[in-house]
Amino acid sequence: MKYSLITVACAALLAGCSASATRDQLQVQNPSVLQTGFGATQDNAAGAATSQWLDTYRGADNHQLADTVQKRLQALGARKDNYFGAKAQCWVDAAQQERGQFNHWGFIEEALREADRLTTSLETGNGLVADNPELRTATVVRPDVWQKILAAKAAPQFPTCIEAQRLTACSEVEMMHAGHEAWTRDFTGSAQRVDRVTQTLPGIDVALDACKPPPPPPPKIEPKMTLQGDTTFRFDRGDVAGMLPDGRARLDRLIEDLKRVDDVTTIGIEGYTDRIGSDAYNRQLSKQRADSVRHYLQQGGVGVPMTARGHGKADPVVQCDERDRQQLIECLAPNRRVEMNFMRTSPAGGDHEPLTER
Repeated sequence: MKYSLITVACAALLAGCSASATRDQLQVQNPSVLQTGFGATQDNAAGAATSQWLDTYRGADNHQLADTVQKRLQALGARKDNYFGAKAQCWVDAAQQERGQFNHWGFIEEALREADRLTTSLETGNGLVADNPELRTATVVRPDVWQKILAAKAAPQFPTCIEAQRLTACSEVEMMHAGHEAWTRDFTGSAQRVDRVTQTLPGIDVALDACKPPPPPPPKIEPKMTLQGDTTFRFDRGDVAGMLPDGRARLDRLIEDLKRVDDVTTIGIEGYTDRIGSDAYNRQLSKQRADSVRHYLQQGGVGVPMTARGHGKADPVVQCDERDRQQLIECLAPNRRVEMNFMRTSPAGGDHEPLTER
């Protein structure tokens, strides 16, 4: 008999240690839930059947309310196929589970109240709030898991991702259900529910990924791009500081496009001037402009090999005979330019061919 008593005492001690360890793993912070033994409080927060609790739930017909809410949800049809409809259904399911366990703590009533509230909001279109309620019969468990759920809920694609909404809504209800188990000191049952939620989290991520819009197609780049001199550089300037806003903006767009393609092998940059001025000066100015464009692209992060050459007044686009200098400068504007030729690998991986660019 003495041995039996010792055995029972040891078993009770081990059970208590196990429960404490599980409670600690749940990261319960509620001081009432952490209290045990004869010193535990007997108030509303601790789950006692106070007069307030009795006034709220006395005489509640849970079975009839559950059936009524279920029928109303079904009547909503496609209007319930969203976060709020899924959450209302999961609250009904949670209440039904606890009815089968003859739960008299008040969780059934609170679960059905949430299901009824969400269903009414779906019926009226008013009061659809995604915040989670504070239940009297539940405490917060595993804040780290809650953070992951709320992060998924805040994803940009969540509002249009029905499967992710369903999984998230039911995970929230399951976490509050786990909080109820912990509140009743069933820490093992609480941990089991949390485990089911953690197994669901990867599925939420998969659903969110499936709802991401497809990446935009790669930019289209023409074989040849011409930067008009008078919109890229100030007149008679070829340095980077002499670049005009329009020229910088166009090069900035080109830089972003080049970063999104991977088959550009070479960029040839050719600078040209008009015929005004000496040949030597024009060759120097045209080369400086080509060098400045190459430097600007490199500074923007373009790592493709580039060549820069200056051709001076060669290959004019237009011929002008104006005698007035200002009119002549304006007429010769198309000749003052920088041309870029883009080469890429062929689809078969053989010879180079021009790349298309905008």
